[in-house]
Amino acid sequence: MGFPGERFYETWASKGAMRPTLRTFALMLLLFGIFGLIGWLLGGFFANSWWTGALLFLLLAGAMNFISYFWAHKIVLWSYRAKVVTEAEAPRLYQIVRRAAELSGLPMPKVALVPTRTPNAFATGRNPKTAVVAATDGILDTLSDRELTAVMAHEMAHVKDRDILVMSVAATLAGAIAFMARIFWWNLLLGGSRNRDSNGGNALIAIVVLVTAPLAAMLVQLAIARSREYKADQVGARNLGAPEALADALLKLERANARRPIEFGNPASASLFIVNPFRGSSFVTLFSTHPPVEERVRRLRALAREMAGGARRSAGVPA
Repeated sequence: MGFPGERFYETWASKGAMRPTLRTFALMLLLFGIFGLIGWLLGGFFANSWWTGALLFLLLAGAMNFISYFWAHKIVLWSYRAKVVTEAEAPRLYQIVRRAAELSGLPMPKVALVPTRTPNAFATGRNPKTAVVAATDGILDTLSDRELTAVMAHEMAHVKDRDILVMSVAATLAGAIAFMARIFWWNLLLGGSRNRDSNGGNALIAIVVLVTAPLAAMLVQLAIARSREYKADQVGARNLGAPEALADALLKLERANARRPIEFGNPASASLFIVNPFRGSSFVTLFSTHPPVEERVRRLRALAREMAGGARRSAGVPA
């Protein structure tokens, strides 16, 4: 179960029909609309100026996206205490990331280490030129070279498809919508009695939007994050030619993160990691930042069988 358009979105995106720029534009347009709706209600309900409220909130959303576009990757690295390292400081990780970048046809990104024993990894940056691939200390000890290369191929697939930009914009606007809804709620409780008394119908509509707008924004954000994880799994596994390696890595990481969730950072950016680092047990699928690992593994193993069958047919070996 998931966001109603999730299956359609996933199928469309996986076929390459929805390019990164168009995905970003569609997502921003939808969340801008929700943001503007809350501004419209706030402006009209409390100041009798519907369009002024909507315009102010849309300008605020634009400013937040401008900040997110240029500085989100620096904020993420800072929040996880990630340190950009040289090849001399992390030779094994550099070698693996370099191979994953070459397989993806991308320039070598910056490499960072996160000081935690929780094994995980993420990529950030608005495009391949500004990309940073971060790995925790724990993942270097948990995974073999084969498995770690598969994880980095997954992260480079995110970089190539500009998923980090899409998810950063989604997280920024969804968080802002929730924050503005809370302001609306407190204004309604503490300062909006005259408005409620004089316009009960508008108050009812406002309360309905107050509840549904943040939920809708969150569902859009999470549905897109989950579909991009599936796509990065498939693309990274194909580039490396080893879907089973990523499947094995995901199972190890899921178990390890369940035992030892990360002890710092911001849950709003959980979708950037290859597996959710913040909780040992998942919420219902509808509210999860990541697809179920079991389903990701099932798809990867199906891909491995498909690739093996294709290799046999190419070699003229009977099925």
